[in-house]
Amino acid sequence: MNDVFIALGSNIGNRSVFLRRALKEIDSLHGTQIERASSIYETEPIGYTDQEAFLNMVALVRTELGALELLGKLQTIENKLKRTREIHWGPRTIDLDILLYNQENIQTEVLKIPHPRMLERGFVMIPLYELQPDLHFPHTDENFSEIIEERIDNKGVYVWKRNNGEGEFGLFEN
Repeated sequence: MNDVFIALGSNIGNRSVFLRRALKEIDSLHGTQIERASSIYETEPIGYTDQEAFLNMVALVRTELGALELLGKLQTIENKLKRTREIHWGPRTIDLDILLYNQENIQTEVLKIPHPRMLERGFVMIPLYELQPDLHFPHTDENFSEIIEERIDNKGVYVWKRNNGEGEFGLFEN
């Protein structure tokens, strides 16, 4: 089994419903199970800023799927949930990004792991740190707690709904 951290984000429509639906879809993939999910954070958009705030979270997933196969399945889920790519970093119903796949370094045309911009993004690093505070960045001695303290600006990242550890705050409810 492979341990994978997946970032989820939404800023169109009922954002929390899109997060829940994406989690259900991920959990239903063959040989795949969501182990834990972070709290949900509301975050200001970056890059293209003329859009609504995002809800973001990170999930720890265990899967039998290879990295490229998982990427394809996540893109299928995005399409099912009506994700469009009209504006770079623009509004979206759902965005699913593989952040880490085990401790592997994968560099292909379609997939780069660790995710190339994750260390620049508080909306990714803060929920990731919440899930796994003792994590090390792959192939380095850098601990995520040091990265958070030294490099991550948490401005614009607010807890929207805290995970209290009891059923992942209803993420799998309808």
